[in-house]
Amino acid sequence: MATIRGPRSLLRQIREALAGGGPPQARLDMVVRIIARSMVAEVCSIYLRRGSGELELFATEGLDPNAVHVTRLKAGEGLVGEIARAGRPLTLSDAPNHPSFSYRPETGEDPFHSFLGAPLLRGGRAIGVLVVQNRTERVYGEEEVEDLQIIAMVLAEMVAAGDLLAEAELRDVEIAPHKPERLKGAKFAEGLAYGIAVMHEAPVVAEQLLSDDAAAEEIKLDVAINALRMQIDAMLEGQHGLVGPTFEVLESYRGLANSRSWTKSLVEAVRSGLTAEAAVERVRSQHRASIGQARDPYLRERLHDLEDLNDRLLRHLSGEAHAARVLPDNAILIARNLGPADLLEYDRTKLKGLLLEEGSTASHAAIVARALDIPCVGRLTGLRDRLSEGDPVIVDAETGEAWLRPRPDVIAALDARLAVRNQRKAEFAKLRDTPAFTKDGTKVTLLMNAGLAVDLDILGETGAEGIGLFRTEFQFMVAEELPRLEAQTQLYERVLEAANGLPVTFRTLDLGGDKLLPYMEMDREDNPALGWRAVRMGLDRPALLRLQLRALIWASKGRALRIMFPLIASIDELRAARALVDQELAWARKRGRPAPSRLDVGAMIEAPSLLWHLDALLPMTDFVSVGTNDLMQYLFAADRGNPRTADRYDPLSPPALRALKTIQEACADTGTPVSVCGEMAGRPLEAFTLVALGFDRLSMPPAGIGPVKQMVLSCDRGAAQKGVAALLKSTSGSVRNEIETLARKLYVAV
Repeated sequence: MATIRGPRSLLRQIREALAGGGPPQARLDMVVRIIARSMVAEVCSIYLRRGSGELELFATEGLDPNAVHVTRLKAGEGLVGEIARAGRPLTLSDAPNHPSFSYRPETGEDPFHSFLGAPLLRGGRAIGVLVVQNRTERVYGEEEVEDLQIIAMVLAEMVAAGDLLAEAELRDVEIAPHKPERLKGAKFAEGLAYGIAVMHEAPVVAEQLLSDDAAAEEIKLDVAINALRMQIDAMLEGQHGLVGPTFEVLESYRGLANSRSWTKSLVEAVRSGLTAEAAVERVRSQHRASIGQARDPYLRERLHDLEDLNDRLLRHLSGEAHAARVLPDNAILIARNLGPADLLEYDRTKLKGLLLEEGSTASHAAIVARALDIPCVGRLTGLRDRLSEGDPVIVDAETGEAWLRPRPDVIAALDARLAVRNQRKAEFAKLRDTPAFTKDGTKVTLLMNAGLAVDLDILGETGAEGIGLFRTEFQFMVAEELPRLEAQTQLYERVLEAANGLPVTFRTLDLGGDKLLPYMEMDREDNPALGWRAVRMGLDRPALLRLQLRALIWASKGRALRIMFPLIASIDELRAARALVDQELAWARKRGRPAPSRLDVGAMIEAPSLLWHLDALLPMTDFVSVGTNDLMQYLFAADRGNPRTADRYDPLSPPALRALKTIQEACADTGTPVSVCGEMAGRPLEAFTLVALGFDRLSMPPAGIGPVKQMVLSCDRGAAQKGVAALLKSTSGSVRNEIETLARKLYVAV
């Protein structure tokens, strides 16, 4: 078999032959004849995947024509099934002796030994297989394999466009996932939503596949690659303020964008006769096929980086590199993972739900989703490959599931659940102005966590009695450069004005770890969660922390001010941080700035070291707040951002509850106000436990206030305390079930 002089001539022959029209089967038969003749092959066959998953022989030149639409191979069966499963070409000199060979007597393929097959890839999925065969035993060369892959890619697009099949056949050929599917993940932000799938950084579709001017396409590709490299360099240097990928991922992008092998693959595809856009799609499909099934997490991570890189290059080729996304009215955002700034770029009024392949309940995408009251489910493995843009999707963040292309009965059931949920929201709204007293008369103060401008707009609607935690770092994470004194002061003024006299606790910058700024150079750390972050960064860069403290003091304008330092691990750190507050207070007075009418300085208890130094800590603070997210991950040595470890502990376990009880009792003994501002505070069952432990100040996402208030109003604190106290002595790894039983026994709404 002689290699053809490049597939461009063959593809042109196919295009010209199809221009004459004719019945669909006749067009398919013509295609396999042209390919067989051009590649000097005695057999050429096209198999397509049916909706059942079987691969059916749709056309052949050289095999028995009576086998067309008769021969079917199950998923993974035979050499053809193996090619479709692996998504890679296969070449053999003696196919009948291969262990995967499946003999079908109706095809009459007994005389043929040499075999070359390539998958028809679309969106990384094999929708069929193209095969050529010859009688003599031989090994096909690399150029022949390359040529057949290009032809298979173009045929896949022709099949998808309806150029080769009748409409009835096209409906039963699986061009894209079309069956209803249910994926089990983890619930990140409560709620239900039904809408249309919108891909985050959705790939640009190549409209034209074949080129008549390879030189021009190569120049176009070169210009786009250079523009992409400049964009990534700018992102690393902080010129665009793009926050989504971490610094480490951006460095990986830069390495991949400058990879000679990646560039070479693209150039070779263009020189073979493809447009620059089609070349990117072809290289993308090769990556998906070769790496997509790898078990090695590093390789799969590299595939995600390559996916993002190819998407960015397509946007440069299409001129959409900086175009804003326009969402449908009921958008469900689909992504591998998101940074907090990524989510804020979308129109909140149209974004109804969020589905992620990765992440954790404590990731910042999840925190922002909860703040915006957007239902979110994560850890949905393979999500993006199972969806097409525009597919109907259900986000069930009550059960932690995603329904792809749901059946009508599933949608009807969802509508019924949404009606019940809306009724519950209406009940919570009626409780907005009702003080949160337990049945036995204990007042529980319910506060709101905030950090976004939208939080300020809904403060009055929630019934919250103030802001128990304002995350100041979000302003830094969405900015193109380090916010100046004026910008920080304006934000803090707006927060205090929106609070309208209600207390606001400002947490100083909690950066580092998984919250990196593109405009701030930071060294890589082997264990960033335990590294240079939060107050450690502020104390090592006092100018950064002092600038923020100055802005907070200036913004107070004689009003009460509450400042809280995150991740205090030693008394010396708190002492140094308070000294900076005193310096800035003196600096403001010296310049005639009005001092806060009352200044309270507090610390977050997140490091377990403080559990054994509360006697020294509490006298130095005006208040403390328990950050259960970090406290639990440090207590159990389990990274809350790592899906493999985030669920390896339960905050409703004896060691966790004993630690919390230790803090509550120490604060009660010294009269130190204490609140809980971690995720535990916003979930009714966990909040019930906190109230039973003696905590009476809880700060939570806005969506949690209604359910937690309903819980408080139905709770007898005295009875709850007795029940939970007995569980602290348990030897079980978790007492969640026992606490649920206790709550039901006491008729508490959890």
